[in-house]
Amino acid sequence: MLLEVAGLKKSFGSIVVADDLDLVVAPGEAVGIIGPNGAGKTTLFNLIAGGLAPTAGYFRFDGRDFTGVPLQGRCRAGIGRTHQIPQPFEKLTVFENLLVGAVYGRRKTEAAVAQSCGEILERLGLLKRANTLAGSLTLLERKRLEMARALATAPKLLLLDEIAGGLTEGECSELVATIREIRQTGVAILWIEHVVHALLAVIDRLVVLNFGRKIADGVPKQVMQLPEVHQIYMGIEA
Repeated sequence: MLLEVAGLKKSFGSIVVADDLDLVVAPGEAVGIIGPNGAGKTTLFNLIAGGLAPTAGYFRFDGRDFTGVPLQGRCRAGIGRTHQIPQPFEKLTVFENLLVGAVYGRRKTEAAVAQSCGEILERLGLLKRANTLAGSLTLLERKRLEMARALATAPKLLLLDEIAGGLTEGECSELVATIREIRQTGVAILWIEHVVHALLAVIDRLVVLNFGRKIADGVPKQVMQLPEVHQIYMGIEA
């Protein structure tokens, strides 16, 4: 397995936000995560990426124990992530934003990563905007840049955090096509999303969280038909 999480717990005082979570992702696999607000989805991403330290449990990545490895070490080992709200360096150009990610994530010089950054921009439809200040981009372009910056770190696992949120139906379809193209390069994907139809168009497996616990994990269509998913996630009886 590329990613193995077992017995993962995180609490803030008496508040438990991740409760004995187990999760695996195989190389090249696309796994979706859904759940109501407050289910612990983004907390799980922060634990995987290294932004939070777990209260208990262990974390293995690419065959190595990464439980105590900080965020920058995980990034350089091959874990890239996006955020719900795109956070580009607005006063830098689109190309310069990628250079930051590439140099930071790969520990290489700008000259060594410039070509690959251009290729990533072309793949994500941003090459014509390479010299544009990131602060002037549209929402869809910002989301594409968010993915491009993560890809610039050369990840083996890409964490997508509600990347389709706020987009029109047409923009969402474009984004899904882009994520499918990313999958074809062999990058594994772990994707949190409330726009479920977009998620189901890409993933191999679906995980459902509620109150920090995993309540389902399996084939997407089968998981979506489970009574507990209908009741807890959708708020209706099956």
